[in-house]
Amino acid sequence: MASSTGCRKCLLAALVIALLSPSLQEAQAIRSSTKFSPSRNVRNAKRKGLQTERPYNVAHRGANGELPEATAQAYVRAIEIGADFLETDILATKDGVLICMHDMVFNDTSNIKDHPEFADRVRTYDVQGANVTGWFTVDFTLDEIKTLKARQRFDDRDHSYDDQFDIITFEEFIAVALNSPRIVGIYPEIKNPVFINEHVKWAGGKKFEDIFVEILLKYDYSGAYLSKGWMKQPLFIQSFAPSSLVYVSNLTDSPLIFLIDDVNMPTQDTNQTFAEITSDSYLDYISQYVVGIGPWKDNIVPPDARNYLTLPTDLVDKAHARNLQVHPYTFRNENSYLHYDFHLDPYQEYDYWINTIGVDGLFTDFAGSLHLYQQWTAPLKSI
Repeated sequence: MASSTGCRKCLLAALVIALLSPSLQEAQAIRSSTKFSPSRNVRNAKRKGLQTERPYNVAHRGANGELPEATAQAYVRAIEIGADFLETDILATKDGVLICMHDMVFNDTSNIKDHPEFADRVRTYDVQGANVTGWFTVDFTLDEIKTLKARQRFDDRDHSYDDQFDIITFEEFIAVALNSPRIVGIYPEIKNPVFINEHVKWAGGKKFEDIFVEILLKYDYSGAYLSKGWMKQPLFIQSFAPSSLVYVSNLTDSPLIFLIDDVNMPTQDTNQTFAEITSDSYLDYISQYVVGIGPWKDNIVPPDARNYLTLPTDLVDKAHARNLQVHPYTFRNENSYLHYDFHLDPYQEYDYWINTIGVDGLFTDFAGSLHLYQQWTAPLKSI
């Protein structure tokens, strides 16, 4: 006879499969949902509010475990499967339009290689001290980008939705959140601002950061963390560039998150080392401007050479001592991304990070998995 723990795991696994497998009707709806604009009627309607009882479920580039990343369809799907926040990276086009795109180039997440008219547009630029070659967002107008279609980044994920969905603008991304049947937050990143400001110019001497904040204010995103205005339209602004966050803090009262990269990667703008930006003195400084940090999870609990976790660092304790939230990235269900301690079980990983490490939010490619785990272990009092 199976143990109760084993039965519970089997039941949960069945629920996961049911939730994370789009039905035919859902798939058809996803394919057809290609036009998005904010609806005042939805924004003003009575909607279920954002939960604040448990760590935030941050859909990293949408439901990109199922669909091509950073597409409207991936964000709609993330809402369906329980995300609290929709996360995206923001870059700029040649004509100054802000778009949702993680990479500086279109190489790996679009069908640009199938567009012979763009074959001569490959460039090599210095990006954070490294030469990067490809089709850069800053060399294409929005009209040109809208001729492209998105593709799944990872080889071992579903590619049946490749070449079907558009690359979207920042405003189209916002529209998905504002049109949601329940309140969901947005979590946009000011991506590589030094590079963008070098290659894209706006009227009146405005900077990338100015345009970024202007768009948020246009759609009424403002207010300190947990304020009435913030709860109505939740927002975290994130960046690996601390000087950009300090600059933005003078433009908006919305909460800011300082992202922390691998120990070998410097900051995107000040070229500071990991050791510098995680020191007590620097955390004292940056905590004047941000409400939290978003570290790579291996910086919090480093793995050893055999892919087992070692002892946690004191980074979470140092952050919490300064009343900073901690939102690590990125959680992925596939075996190749799980440390051996978790025995190929992403739910054990969630349990460890939430209940042992004590984080306040998690960036995940599989928002449905995290939602099910949380509903199973910490159901909301309001439901």
